[in-house]
Amino acid sequence: MMQNRRDTSGTRFFIETYGCQMNKYDSELISRILIDHGYTQASNADEADILIINTCSVREHAEQRVLGRIGVMAAWKRLNEKRRLIITGCMAQRLGETLIAIPHVDGVAGPDQYRLLPGLVNSKLTLTQARMLRQTHTEDYSDIKPNRETGISGWVAISRGCNNFCSYCIVPYVRGRERSRPFNGILDEVRNMANSGFQEVTLLGQNVNTYRDGATDFPRLLTEIAEKTNIKRIRFMTSHPRDLSLELLEVMGAYDSICPHIHLPVQAGSDSVLERMNRGYTRNHYLYLVEAARKRIPNAALTTDVMVGFPGETEKDFLETVNLMETVRFDDAFTYRYSSRPGTKAAEMAGQVEENEKSRRLQYLINIQRRITLQKRKSMIGSVVEVLPEISSKYSTREWMGRTPTDHVVVFPKNRLERGVPVPVRIDECRGATLRGSPVISPMA
Repeated sequence: MMQNRRDTSGTRFFIETYGCQMNKYDSELISRILIDHGYTQASNADEADILIINTCSVREHAEQRVLGRIGVMAAWKRLNEKRRLIITGCMAQRLGETLIAIPHVDGVAGPDQYRLLPGLVNSKLTLTQARMLRQTHTEDYSDIKPNRETGISGWVAISRGCNNFCSYCIVPYVRGRERSRPFNGILDEVRNMANSGFQEVTLLGQNVNTYRDGATDFPRLLTEIAEKTNIKRIRFMTSHPRDLSLELLEVMGAYDSICPHIHLPVQAGSDSVLERMNRGYTRNHYLYLVEAARKRIPNAALTTDVMVGFPGETEKDFLETVNLMETVRFDDAFTYRYSSRPGTKAAEMAGQVEENEKSRRLQYLINIQRRITLQKRKSMIGSVVEVLPEISSKYSTREWMGRTPTDHVVVFPKNRLERGVPVPVRIDECRGATLRGSPVISPMA
């Protein structure tokens, strides 16, 4: 039910988004909620009466970036005393009382309370901060249609929250327990995206593998989307190695529309570290999944997340991670230093690793992965791959930038080729992380 409100016509808002794809999706939900209450979306903060900063709390660095931005926005508010600054998202949930104490911050709202934002931004209504930070076990925003820009690729959240409680992770504390969206709502959303011109959808969840709505689990959800919508490409993230099933791999191999790319965070290659992380799998199980994926999906690209410097990580543990990366040979990897998150079990563990040692280990891993990534991408030279043109290249407006089904970025001449129409491209060279190529025939149907 809509809240009582003043006339908001002409009141403009702008959303700045930090963090993961789920936050970007949430910003689309927030935008829809405000538009449905009469607000208008501005093109930048300077044109806005209301600025919403949608935040990330996964690592300390992410929070420091937001705090710096909040500080800068004091000057933005001084230009117009009627402007309002609202902080939303995971950082708002974790540091709500601290943030609301900042003089130029007008309100905070956690991830489960976006429906109440119209009241919070309306200066004539008062909502207690406790209400704005209340977590629920049911909110999934299934009835809200995200306010998406017309595009080629978009996100759809299939679940919210997380039940894993990895010892280093703040997500279950700030996003609450896991709940899956109704299957029919997801199917309708993807179908509507395809009918609106979207070519690609990425299904989002903290752990997509544990999705379940009645008898519909994640492999079944993928099957239904592949068979009952016209979307050309289906991606998903993130998968948890503990819950990745052979059935899912079979489904991926059965449908051309399901992209052969699996992002499977390993985090560490040492069993003792994995156990302290509460990851729920062993090194050998992870390697078994890699072998199973490559057997069932021969052209699959595998990417991962790897953490260095977890409490108690010894040099031997670290070298086991190095060995795993060299054994698997990921197509790419996001490597990062452990960042202590207050309230998590890892924050209280003994054996905290020195920052300079974390940096050394991180650089070592980065160098290894760069070498592997470059070798793999150079091996693609001469091959022909399907590329979906998305945006103009940052190098030239005469070139398209697009991605392959395996999520490799390719730049190629536009040659009057249309955005959003798949094109076969021959890979001619590799420059850093970017592949460059040439269209070889007319666009694919």
